Amino acid sequence: MPSALAKFTFDARQAARISWYFGQKLLAARLARPHPLPVALRGRRMPDRQRILDDLRALLANDWRNIEAGYYAPPAVGFGPPAAALARALDFFADFEAVDRRRHGSRRERRLEAGAGGRYPRYYLQKFHFQSDGYLSAASAERYDHQVEVLFGGGAAAMRRQALVPLKSALAECRGGRFVDIGCGTGEFLREVKANYPRLHVAGVDLSPHYLDVARRRLEPWSRVRLVSAPAEAMPFAAAEFDAAIAIYLFHELPRPVRRAVAGEIARIVKPGGTFVLVDSLQTGDEPLYDAMLDYFPSAFHEPYYQSYLKEDLDHLMHPAFVPAGRFPAYFSKVLSYRRSERDF
Repeated sequence: MPSALAKFTFDARQAARISWYFGQKLLAARLARPHPLPVALRGRRMPDRQRILDDLRALLANDWRNIEAGYYAPPAVGFGPPAAALARALDFFADFEAVDRRRHGSRRERRLEAGAGGRYPRYYLQKFHFQSDGYLSAASAERYDHQVEVLFGGGAAAMRRQALVPLKSALAECRGGRFVDIGCGTGEFLREVKANYPRLHVAGVDLSPHYLDVARRRLEPWSRVRLVSAPAEAMPFAAAEFDAAIAIYLFHELPRPVRRAVAGEIARIVKPGGTFVLVDSLQTGDEPLYDAMLDYFPSAFHEPYYQSYLKEDLDHLMHPAFVPAGRFPAYFSKVLSYRRSERDF
């Protein structure tokens, strides 16, 4: 059972995070040129700032309950040195003008030129979230986690941590087993996994070598870590290599045909009886008051495949190789867990 001091420290850190990131979110909204609301969304209700803050606080309250219940340890990573936190904020706003210009520019400005001898699939050559360089520069990799925390007002790390709940029983059943994070990005979630399971063999796969460079740095304190650059639809892993797998905010950034190919790859690399956890955005109907905001998101933040994700039947996508095992909301996200069928498909 965590101590009263641990609870006080957790609450203080999370309050500071909300103040820091939500404050930047409000400032960015003030600095940005207004983005017109699509005609189809005019008149539809959206959550106001108070509702969003209430839901964020509910997420953090549930985060602490999970810690109390022993699902995972209190997060050890805070802001880091104040000077570094300030530097990240200044970099975010220095890049913000270019992001805002792109938001109001032509569709051509949202795409990256094909490069590296066709190394990357066309669907990936996007400036997702209007971010400079998409996922294909060191500057983008260094900036990404700060951008996401600002977007979610300080709730991104807590949303990801909810995935440790369904993973706890899966990892307990496979001592000495193997885990893979598909689309691991900068390694934020893998760092949480290793902090809670330091002897677990983990792998991370991502298309961006720049993001993997950051992940290597973050995971350097631990052994039994393998990071590889590859597309999720063609992962360089053996069949049934992993006891558990996760994909966090990956599926909404894939075109529908690629989403299906990735689901097939996950079925191939997860052992029969193993676990797959999916963390991604809420979908239409999950929280009706958020539906209009979800419909607005792809145009406001350049998510070219998000609209098709909103309508994706995820259980059907993972069927028949995976059977649903649980689901619950987590602020703007949801966590779904699946059990790999004992049969081969």
